[in-house]
This record gives sequence, structure tokens and C-alpha cells, in this order.
Amino acid sequence: MTKTQKPNYTLPIIVMFFLFAMISFVTGFQNPFGVILKEQLGLSNLQTQLGNAANFIAYAFMGLPAGMILQKKGYKFSAIAAVLVGIVGVAIMFISSYVKDNSSIFAVYLTGAFVAGFSMCMLNTVVNPMLNTLGGGGKTGNQLLQFGGTLNSLAATICPVLAGYLMGGSLQGLKLEAARPLLFIAAGVFVLALIVLLLSKLPEPILEEMKKGGKKAKQPSLAGALKFHHYVGGVVAIFLYVGIEVGIPNIANLYMTNDLAMNTAVAGSVVGAYWFLMLIGRFAGGVVGGMVSPKVMLSTVSAIALALILGAILIDPAMCMVKIPFVKATVPVNILLLVLCGLCTSVMWGGIFNLAAEGLGKYTAVASGFFMVMVCGGGIVPLIQGYVADIAGFLQSYWVLFIAVAYLLYYALIGSRVKRVDSSAAEIKEEIKEGVMED
Repeated sequence: MTKTQKPNYTLPIIVMFFLFAMISFVTGFQNPFGVILKEQLGLSNLQTQLGNAANFIAYAFMGLPAGMILQKKGYKFSAIAAVLVGIVGVAIMFISSYVKDNSSIFAVYLTGAFVAGFSMCMLNTVVNPMLNTLGGGGKTGNQLLQFGGTLNSLAATICPVLAGYLMGGSLQGLKLEAARPLLFIAAGVFVLALIVLLLSKLPEPILEEMKKGGKKAKQPSLAGALKFHHYVGGVVAIFLYVGIEVGIPNIANLYMTNDLAMNTAVAGSVVGAYWFLMLIGRFAGGVVGGMVSPKVMLSTVSAIALALILGAILIDPAMCMVKIPFVKATVPVNILLLVLCGLCTSVMWGGIFNLAAEGLGKYTAVASGFFMVMVCGGGIVPLIQGYVADIAGFLQSYWVLFIAVAYLLYYALIGSRVKRVDSSAAEIKEEIKEGVMED
């Protein structure tokens, strides 16, 4: 009698890593595009964040539908659909660079950013639970999420640096057409991803689980997932986290190109350094992820991030100038502290997702969909920060992020404890009858 061989998930893991990188590369457009449109259209700091907001607010509309698609159609179908939607989004942004009327340019661009956000939401809904599942959850699942995040950060590092050089180094006379090569690259990446997905065979644990339940088995509901306190806390945490991750470099870029009158290519390289440190942090997180619990990891980096942001706010930028070696830029120490936050934000996503998904069982897919709804925080939090920057200045706007990081520390230490709200006897019987509850 032959022993059952353990499935080899190497190719599916590579595919998920590839998609993880795509999410960051396309999402990263909105920062440099905001800088370009600020010069071309004379936008306020708040308005420069609207493209980013459109991209992330799309998650609020698509999160639950993405979870439902994943639940009914599986990983491969969902990923292919996401890539096709992404191609449409990039095409619309490309068209905006040819529009002559200034009032229409912004509207068309925002539409493209919004459609691209649908794609990013769908990809996130697939990639995160898939990697966590392939790793078997727990420390190994977190480890795969951190390694996937490493490639995500690599793409995020390349995007602003490349965009900065495409701008030509100066803001004067800059127009959106300068970003066309970046959009060509994005389209090529999407087409390559589509080919890889069509040729790949992905495991479909969710579809297999639903087959076991039979045709009469009811789809697990979001209401069931929301009975877990730690999941609800994780939903809030992910909303704030994505805003933190995006807000730190976005506002720093505006600060450098406006208040400091820094060369756009150099400012883009400094922003790229933030994402590069996220890459290093995620790789390190992947290495130690099998040895350190997500709770310890998240609480540690949250505490350090609090100290770095506080320093960036309180230190007088005229007091000390420092050189960032790997980008050859001299900046106020405040910028260096914000760049160093990349080491902290690097491992937060995987830690939060892992802690929030713990013990959800059959609710994992629908919970992941709602998780993606809350990624809209990546648009809303920087929008709030941009408004505060218009009123109080760029550095003072980081108080918004300080408060958000403080919540992450609370969630890691207290809010992530696995606990489900008690159901009444009638509710439990009904859940068993519908085939929702675990045996």
C-alpha cells in the first residue's frame, strides 16, 4: 500500500507571490500621479490624495462581492477576473493622459484609479487567504504572507523611483503624459500575469469544502464571522494600517517636493527607500516568522513606529540634516525617521491578517472579503491627513497616523485575543441545521 503523497504547492505559492507584487506596483501609481497632477492642475494637498482615495475606496464597494466570487468560483477564476479588470483600469488611466481639458483629465484619471482599485481588491481577497491556507495558518501561514509581502515591497520600491526619473527631475511644466511608460509597464505586467494564471493549476480548498457540504449547505455568512471579537478588532486594525502604510510616504513626498523644494527624482528615491525598508523588513519577517508569534511581532513594531512618528513630529527639521546613503540624499532627520517606519509597517499586514483569521474556519472566505472592504482606509486615512496638512502643515499631519498606530499596539496586546460572542441555543441549532457550523 502506497502512502498518500503530500501535495506540492510550490507553483501556487509562486503565482500568489507574483500577484502580491502586482498589487503594490499598480497601487503605487497614485502617489507620483498625485505629485504630477498637483503641478499640472494646481491641486491642494487634499486633492492630490483623491486618486489614492479612489483606488482604495473601491475596496469598500468590491470587498464583499470579491469574497462572494471567491466563495462560489474559487481562487483561479477570481484571480483571472481581477487581472482583466486591472487591464481596464490601467487603460482608462492611460486615456486620461491624452485628455486636453483640465477639468476632464482629473475625472477620467479618478475613474481609472477607481476601476484599478476593484482589481487590487479582488487580488488581495485571493492572495492573502490562499497563502495563509497553503502555509496551514499559524506561524507558517504568517511566514508565507511575509515573504509575499517582500515582493510586494520590491514592486512598491521600484514604482516611485521609476516614476521620479520619468518626471525628469523637475516639477515645472510636468504633465501626466510623463507617466505613460509606467502605464505601459503595468499593462505588460497584467498581461504576463494573465498568461501565468491561465497556465497554472491552483488548489481550490474552498470549492472542495463546499462540495463536501452538499448542494443544500448554506454559504457561511458575514454575521457569523462578526461574532468573533478578535476578527472585528482586526477589521478596524487593517483599516488603520493601510492608511498608515500609504500615508507615511505620500505626505512625505509632498513635503519634500513642496516645502523642501526637492528634486522629484530624489524625492521619489527617498520614498522608494521607505518601500525598500519594507522589503527588508518583510524578508526578515518571513525568516523569523516561523519562530516568533504574530502577536509579538505586531506589538513590537507598533511600539517602535510610535516612537519614530513622534520624533518626526516633534523634532525641528532645521536642527539636523542627515544623509540617506543608498539614495544619496540629504534630508531633515524627520524624513529619515519616517523612512525608517518602513521597517515597522513591513510586517503589520501579515500579522494583523493572521491574528484576525485565527479560528474562523468556514467563515474565512467571507471574512477575507469584508477584510478587503476595510482596506479603503488606505484612501480615507491619507485623505484626512492631507486635510490636516492643508491646515496645520505636513509634519503636524502625522498626529493622525500616531493615533492609528496606537490602536495597532492595543490590538496586538489585547484586542487580538480569540473570543467569539456567545450565541443563543436557538441560533446554534439554526446554524447546525444550515450546515454552517463546524462539526
